Amino acid sequence: MTTLQSYIAGRWQGAGGSGTELRSAIDGRLLGTASSAALDFAEVVRYGREDAGPRLRALTFQQRAAMLRALAAYLGERKAPLYALSFETGATRKDHLIDIDGGIGTLFSYASKARRELPDERFVVEGDVEPLSKGGTFVGRHILTPLQGVAIQVNAFNFPCWGMLEKLAPAFLAGVPSIVKPATATAYLAHALFQSIVESGILPDGAVQLVVGSLGNLLDHLDGQDVISFTGSLETSLLLRNHPVVATKAVRFIAERDSLNAAILGPDAAPGTPEFDLFIRETSREMTVKAGQKCTAIRRALVPRSAWDAASAALVERMRGVVVGDPKLENVSMGPLSSLAQRDEVRARAAELATAARVLFGDPLHCDPVGADAERGAFLSPLLFACEYPLNAPSVHQIEAFGPVSTLMPYDGVDEAIEIAKMGGGSLVASIYTHDRNVADALVFGIASHHGRLIAIDRDCAKESTGHGSPLPPLVHGGPGRAGGGEEMGGLRGVFHYMQRTALQGSPSRLSELTRVWLRGAPEIEKPEHPFRYPFEELEIGQTIHTGGRTIGLDDIERFAEFTGDTFYAHMDEEAARANPFFPGRVAHGYLLLSFAAGLFVEPSPGPVLANYGLDELRFFKPVVPGDTIRVRLTVKQKTARKPEYGEVRWDVEITNQNGETVAAYDLLTMNATKDGEPAWPERAARELAATP
Repeated sequence: MTTLQSYIAGRWQGAGGSGTELRSAIDGRLLGTASSAALDFAEVVRYGREDAGPRLRALTFQQRAAMLRALAAYLGERKAPLYALSFETGATRKDHLIDIDGGIGTLFSYASKARRELPDERFVVEGDVEPLSKGGTFVGRHILTPLQGVAIQVNAFNFPCWGMLEKLAPAFLAGVPSIVKPATATAYLAHALFQSIVESGILPDGAVQLVVGSLGNLLDHLDGQDVISFTGSLETSLLLRNHPVVATKAVRFIAERDSLNAAILGPDAAPGTPEFDLFIRETSREMTVKAGQKCTAIRRALVPRSAWDAASAALVERMRGVVVGDPKLENVSMGPLSSLAQRDEVRARAAELATAARVLFGDPLHCDPVGADAERGAFLSPLLFACEYPLNAPSVHQIEAFGPVSTLMPYDGVDEAIEIAKMGGGSLVASIYTHDRNVADALVFGIASHHGRLIAIDRDCAKESTGHGSPLPPLVHGGPGRAGGGEEMGGLRGVFHYMQRTALQGSPSRLSELTRVWLRGAPEIEKPEHPFRYPFEELEIGQTIHTGGRTIGLDDIERFAEFTGDTFYAHMDEEAARANPFFPGRVAHGYLLLSFAAGLFVEPSPGPVLANYGLDELRFFKPVVPGDTIRVRLTVKQKTARKPEYGEVRWDVEITNQNGETVAAYDLLTMNATKDGEPAWPERAARELAATP
């Protein structure tokens, strides 16, 4: 038996007190105890806020992303012990992939997204420049900076690994230290994962702390710079949200809680169609994966009344094939619930459901598990209920039995299906099974306001679809109303939960200096050599060249049309072009302008510019007619380190005519070599971190 320790202020600390017993879901064997009675929660918060926070904020997004990726790789090589321990939570081999591999995959996903989309800075510039004056000397834009507090992450029992890592990743990227509080029932698995994180030595000291046991008086020490990210029940959510300190100091609160998710079979998806089969497969799978202990599990399965008999028979047949037992056994498809207490809770909720629906399959009080003792382990049969008139049974839309439990219900018409789905009061996810464009349109826009995620599953995406119940790092995981109103993950949206949005106002020069992004109207820097001759680190924001001119003749336009095949009438037919309200006559191709502009500003010799990989924000403002002379201004707008050998340079390109009028503008993206090739980011970050007071 092990007494789990917490990891606080850079060291493991004893629990204190007798603690809560942690038992195996399979056989009730005592695995350890958990307690936080000896912890000084004021010290926990102070250390995160005052010691760890400055260290973490000293790193750039790119450095943090590299650390996150290194951690994911480290954990990926140490999954076997986690798999072995995960069985004790009731998880099968397939369940391991969701919790353990899914959590590590989330780290990889966030690291990659940050490397692609976030700057090599400690802040984010958000949105476009807002002009605030006629003369252009006063402008505004928004920035995001890390909160200078801590992220309290309260996780649920069902996903000890994924639940920890999907919260840790965005908070770490944002530069906010995490205090992780796993659910006590399965804390032994979260603890084992956390030990690997500490042993890796990859994250800065204090970037993440672990509290095993209760939260004690931790919330008493929070303020408006802190964030609570919670996953769990409605009751616990209310307890935390209504805490006096949380309420009075406006502590940010992100909640993901109860959700009576729906799956809706379209009226076109008759028995025998691919969509009908997909609906049956997904519903049965969502009932049994993790023994139905998923916040995204299908709790309400809606079918057209005409398909009621066929759907009932098909689901019952699938349930008969479910093998409940010891999850270590190869032939077992569903393990026990996480604990005996959780089984008692699900039985109680199932009894409440039975007052409004009848049992189609299963016995809440009897289960004969394979290779295990039904009394010592938290085993429960899958329970499929039927509610023939769901509009008249509000309790089936209010009671969530957090286990292998779902209710089948018919509807009459798409409008009624929409009404039934919305009776859940706000859900994390709903899935729609139809191949009819009009049905999909009506269902999606009928229920989108009540759901955080919608998935349209049909024959076209079935092979590659991740299914109804898989929250993905780039997409929002959360939902309105009953589901808590929070939004976890969602790509960079999840990172920005831990940052403060601030409006900056000032001159283009001042805002260019502050944001490290050159704005038009800011000073231009001229150097003796062409900008393409400078390595990445020597380029300066605002470094500019102005090219000579090139006069465009009618023969240029005709040769370009012949060479490219672009013979659009505005370039080739004077009379037709004049009839167009946008053109005075024949005009140059837009892409001719881009090509000629490149000919004006490109420095052709080999050098630091490695590749042109795209254009952003391209706009054509004024037509160019034969006889016009174009010139180009090329300015270094922004720099972002990508790899030790090279970085991304964003150039502001403006093409003007002989009158100084802008005819086209765009951002050019190039990859530029560094001078020497800095060491890999984890080592570079470690070096800079060591020099930070």
